Amino acid sequence: MFNEKASSSDKAAASVDMGGEFKSGARGGGVFTFKCYDKDGNLKWEDSAHNLVVNVGLKDMNDKYFSGSTYTAAWYLGLVTGPGSGNTYAAADTMASHAGWTENTDYSESVRQTATFGSATTADPSVIDNSGSVAVFSMNGTATIAGAFLTSDDTKSGTSGILFSVSNFTSPGDRAVVSGDTLNVTYTFSLDAA
Repeated sequence: MFNEKASSSDKAAASVDMGGEFKSGARGGGVFTFKCYDKDGNLKWEDSAHNLVVNVGLKDMNDKYFSGSTYTAAWYLGLVTGPGSGNTYAAADTMASHAGWTENTDYSESVRQTATFGSATTADPSVIDNSGSVAVFSMNGTATIAGAFLTSDDTKSGTSGILFSVSNFTSPGDRAVVSGDTLNVTYTFSLDAA
């Protein structure tokens, strides 16, 4: 004779944390990359400079993206004159008012150089740049370059348009160019979930 016994039990547990918050944010920033070539096409120097995205640039980005008003992506790169050690950059800078730095115009092109951006990556961070169409400045004078800026106006020495960002070389500092040099500038901007 067989005697079979079976027992079973179920247990369930749950936990709820009250007062927890979901926090999310975004960080953005850009880097200007420079390559200077002499008249014979030899690389003289290369450097990069992190930028300050100014207040009007941040506002413009939010207005265009979230308000959805008519928008044409026209951006231009300009050069900043040294000495960079004497330059000051402020979040309140605009194209009309940037007392701490001046634009360098010692290049042959009649306008600031176009920054044509490719498609942004979908990774985190999302990155966009103009590496497929590098901005080229044909230097026509001896000058000291301290950095670069990104603006919505192509007018050389112009004071209108949106200033998006500006940069300054930090180490080793200002860079020299002479007539006949070519200065190639790439701007890379990334957005990262914080």
